[in-house]
Amino acid sequence: MEPAILLALAAGMLLASFVYATVGHGGASAYLAAMALAGLAPAEMRPIALTLNILVASLATWKFCRAGHFRWRLFWPFAAVSVPLAYVGGAISLPGTVYKIVVGVVLLYAAWALWRSGRAGEEMRRLRAPPLPLALAIGAVLGLLSGLTGVGGGIFLSPLLLMLGWAGTKQTSATSAPFILVNSIAGLAAGVISGAATLPAMTWILGGVVLAGGWLGAEYGSRRFANPLVRRFLAAVLALAGGKMVLV
Repeated sequence: MEPAILLALAAGMLLASFVYATVGHGGASAYLAAMALAGLAPAEMRPIALTLNILVASLATWKFCRAGHFRWRLFWPFAAVSVPLAYVGGAISLPGTVYKIVVGVVLLYAAWALWRSGRAGEEMRRLRAPPLPLALAIGAVLGLLSGLTGVGGGIFLSPLLLMLGWAGTKQTSATSAPFILVNSIAGLAAGVISGAATLPAMTWILGGVVLAGGWLGAEYGSRRFANPLVRRFLAAVLALAGGKMVLV
């Protein structure tokens, strides 16, 4: 890869890791978007995104747990089934064309969710526990999608937790971070064991970049909210990359 493209890719991922970590996400959808715009092959995109997701989600999990927002009873029903299905998804290699369309649709949804979150605030309504069968079913779907595409599933779980009144903003972030972490580990492990996952040398450069951005973002987000304008700018980038993958 040309140094100028790598530099631009690293800069984009630095911003993405900061913004996503503020809301307890690993940033995989943004990393996939950046790699799509940079022209990386689908075979490289998924393992790189999962690896970077693990790094940032680990930081976010620690920060939000340390701040006292994590609730085990909210987390485990979604994760119990998602982890084995993320492993199954990670072992499946979709054809390049199919993978690009699936990821493109995921990015378009992520753009919508991130744009919408730009006007989110702390909820004041009464919260209720999610029904166990529904939580298990949701976890199963998101786990499989996570492994197939290289996202951790948090971009789908977070809006559900908020819209259905199952968690407040901080609890949602504290649930999404470990959910993304365990699914990303399972998906990457499946790819490595099956031999489908190969990580180019630039992964470790990008890893150092997202660790820096993720550390700052998780520290900031566990105490306050990210700038809505920055989230909406990133949403526009996701929409552009999603459209590119679906249409090109």
